[in-house]
Amino acid sequence: MSEVALRGFGWRHAGRRAWAVRGLDLTVRHGERVLLLGASGAGKSTLLAALAGLLPEDSGESEGTIEIDGLEPRKARDRVGILFQDPQTQLVMARSGDDVAFGLENRGVPAEEIWPRVDEALERVGFPYPVDRPTGTLSGGEAQRLALAGVIAARPGLLLLDEPTANLDPRGAALIRAAIARAAAPETTVIIVEHRVAEALPLVDRVVVIEPGGGVRADGTPEAIFAACGEDLAEEGVWVPGRHLPSRVAQIETTTDLVRTEQVAVPGRLPAVSLRARAGEVLAVTGPNGAGKSTLALLLGGLLAPGSGRITAFGERRPPHKWRAGTLTRRIGSVFQNPEHQFVTGRVADELALGPRRLGRSPEQVRQVVDELLQRLRLGGLAAANPYTLSGGEARRLSVATALATAPRLLVLDEPTFGQDRRTWLELVALLAELRDEGHGVVAVTHDEDFVRTLANRVLNLGEPAP
Repeated sequence: MSEVALRGFGWRHAGRRAWAVRGLDLTVRHGERVLLLGASGAGKSTLLAALAGLLPEDSGESEGTIEIDGLEPRKARDRVGILFQDPQTQLVMARSGDDVAFGLENRGVPAEEIWPRVDEALERVGFPYPVDRPTGTLSGGEAQRLALAGVIAARPGLLLLDEPTANLDPRGAALIRAAIARAAAPETTVIIVEHRVAEALPLVDRVVVIEPGGGVRADGTPEAIFAACGEDLAEEGVWVPGRHLPSRVAQIETTTDLVRTEQVAVPGRLPAVSLRARAGEVLAVTGPNGAGKSTLALLLGGLLAPGSGRITAFGERRPPHKWRAGTLTRRIGSVFQNPEHQFVTGRVADELALGPRRLGRSPEQVRQVVDELLQRLRLGGLAAANPYTLSGGEARRLSVATALATAPRLLVLDEPTFGQDRRTWLELVALLAELRDEGHGVVAVTHDEDFVRTLANRVLNLGEPAP
């Protein structure tokens, strides 16, 4: 077990005016389980990266002190394990058992201890396959459990969890939370960053709320924190359990099809699906990890050719994947599951301006679009920032905003709300509702049940993944 101590700690990314986190005084005692909350961009992920010793000295400016058992983080790395949102950032080997063993080998664990510890870790997280299971065949939830096994096999005194269920379906998320509860030894110190507050509370005994660039906002037991300042925290963006979300579902009368698929399929990735995406409505595509939702989004966006079946869109004979780039940009906008896959410039404002410029908008029109989206999605202070330095929630808002900037007739979104605090979630939903009310169509691949209840006119559940 490990103790964490921060005194006036701050970190500012290179090239940024604002500090990601600053003036942070915090002690986490041996064996405590802490839920770290705060608005999107408050510095939660930056703090976890700092504790894990993952902030290079030449990539920013630091102040104050941060210690783990009296050591600065880079000297305490063998005591710390960190699990990220995306397991693909942590899986490095082709076979599951080898992936868990890899970290132990790097730490110099004696050879005779490695495989017993691998087996123990896989059992503790409930990994359902033998050690020779190819990592490339795992669903998102299975890959996350494997990544967790790799972390706990090293028996860290401090376990850091950065939104470990963000990209998982509800069942997969529940399995990960159960795996965390089962896997973390009683003496392990645990710090969790998680927007699914209600679901995370059974894992913790303490809540710490940090303010953007401004230290600790609240600290105490979950019951005490939410009773004392729950209403204020909700207004500031924290997902306080039990707070109502206003419905934005609209009654629709249109039957105009924008895109239609007939038994479209991609071998090994998507079973045959037939659907209609209509003007003036929101279609939510749900289902478990591995069902083919992201593949369907690429097909609808004209970014992937189907293996079989037929796609018709906007009355064209040719399917979207055969259109010219300019035609596709005007008609269909896509937001990928991983935001960084679509960033192509070095500044947030330039990223937003790129689409409107390609469509021939005037400089004044481009400036108006950029300014409005920066303001509404709380990215104004990041206009000059490099998109690749944004937090996960900020990067997701930017990726959605780049698609909104061109106002396409159909918007195809893959997990549009992950990583958002309550305020930015509501603003994203409002923007999409406005787009729908203007006659545009929206297709959203999502695991966010609140999003479905609040905004969707229809739901397509892809069901269980093919064996």
